[in-house]
Amino acid sequence: MRLHRLTLTAFGPFSSSQHVDFDRLSAAGLFLFHGATGAGKTSILDAVCFALYGSVPGARQGATLALRSDHAAPDTATEVVLDLTLGGRRLEITRRPEQERPKRRGTGTTRERAHALLREHDPATGGWRALSRSHQEIGEELGALLGMSREQFCQVVLLPQGEFARFLRAGAEDRAKLLGRLFGTHRFAAAEAHLAERRAAAAHRVRAADERLLALTNRILQAAGPDTAELGPVPDPAEAPAGADPAHRLLGWAAQARCAARERHTVATVALERAEAGHAQAERHHTEAVERARLQREHAAARGRAAALAAREPEHAADLARLERARSAEAVVPALALRATADAEHRAAVVAEREARAPLPPGLDDAPAAVLAERERAAREELGALGAARSAETRAGAVEAGLAALAHEAHADEESLRDAERRLGILAADTVRLRADLARFGAATARAEAVEQRLARAGGRLAAARRRDSLTAGLGAAEAGLLAAREAAADAYAHWLDLKERRLRGIAAELSAALRPGEPCAVCGSPEHPHP
Repeated sequence: MRLHRLTLTAFGPFSSSQHVDFDRLSAAGLFLFHGATGAGKTSILDAVCFALYGSVPGARQGATLALRSDHAAPDTATEVVLDLTLGGRRLEITRRPEQERPKRRGTGTTRERAHALLREHDPATGGWRALSRSHQEIGEELGALLGMSREQFCQVVLLPQGEFARFLRAGAEDRAKLLGRLFGTHRFAAAEAHLAERRAAAAHRVRAADERLLALTNRILQAAGPDTAELGPVPDPAEAPAGADPAHRLLGWAAQARCAARERHTVATVALERAEAGHAQAERHHTEAVERARLQREHAAARGRAAALAAREPEHAADLARLERARSAEAVVPALALRATADAEHRAAVVAEREARAPLPPGLDDAPAAVLAERERAAREELGALGAARSAETRAGAVEAGLAALAHEAHADEESLRDAERRLGILAADTVRLRADLARFGAATARAEAVEQRLARAGGRLAAARRRDSLTAGLGAAEAGLLAAREAAADAYAHWLDLKERRLRGIAAELSAALRPGEPCAVCGSPEHPHP
């Protein structure tokens, strides 16, 4: 961070605008702020801290309204403008604290809210580009570039009011965190943590490999069985010499066991090949013997079946004769089936005819079919005539009932017609009378509307006159109250200025009374007090 220019207006003890050119001051190297107590040395540091963080260090951080100079004109606004380079970027910070200012209209003051503006210099155009007016956004932007909070900045960079001793008395852990953040040691800490993680991971892999090596060694012992006696005992990793890798001893023992196992495997392979050759020859002999036994069993079974067939030859000849006779009788089977079906249908028809003739009157039970058909046709015609007569009788009754209903309705309609004629005469007379009343009421309505309009205008004039009289009566009292309030405000402001001046004179006495030889001053931090 490099400061270029600082402009203070109505800030601290400075009533007007003051400019500090840090570029000219730092051109010759180090520079010193020197002056009497109360000259404003700390106020310059307060202004830098206020521009960066929006508050001042130490106990003054809560007294925002005390930042304004008591000597400044009422219409001069308290403002701090800081031009600096931060993180390779040229920035300009403008801040105004919350303060009282004169009202733009009328008398008195009003409270103005705090304002902030962050701008960045554009090398391409040579101008300034606004970045933000939000206090939160400006604080986040500057905090990311500074890498310190306000408390850390005041402890490490400013160190005002003798607070360097508190930084020295801070714990080692707190100072390590702060200095590590300032000097960017987080990269080395991250590298150290990464190497520690890799070391732990490598140690874990080594332990896992040793455990797997021991497991494989135990599997070798289990697989070899009693044949490992000639190899000697398995090397114990705990008995390995200092600095020696126990894996080498285990691998050497495993190599010897592998060579011995290969020798035994070769001997066993040769023996297995010989055994397999003998087994193949024996299997061929066995297959040939099994095949001969099967053929012998099949030959014996065939001879037995031939003898049995020869014994049943007469029975077979009789079966063939019966089969031939059955084939000859098979040709007349359909004709016999048709005859049986026809006999059954004839018997069913005889029974049905007997049941149908049972309800007939005497003399017709043996009549031929033609006579019965003629009698059926005559009966159907008679039934049709009777049905038509019944329908005509039903329709005649319905017609007579309808005629009676129509006669009743006609009588009712005549009564309604006579009643309507009477009411029509009455309505005609009422219509004439109502038309006369309507003409009379129309004239009265027109006169009433005119009277209402005149009455409304008169009421408005009366209300205006009454309001004028009431305002005239209260005007004098209001003017007297306003004059008294202005005088009381002026007296209160003068009394407040007197109290504040007395308090400022009393602060110097309190500070000088608290000074002790050899102890640092609470204001400048010097252990010497030439003029307490």
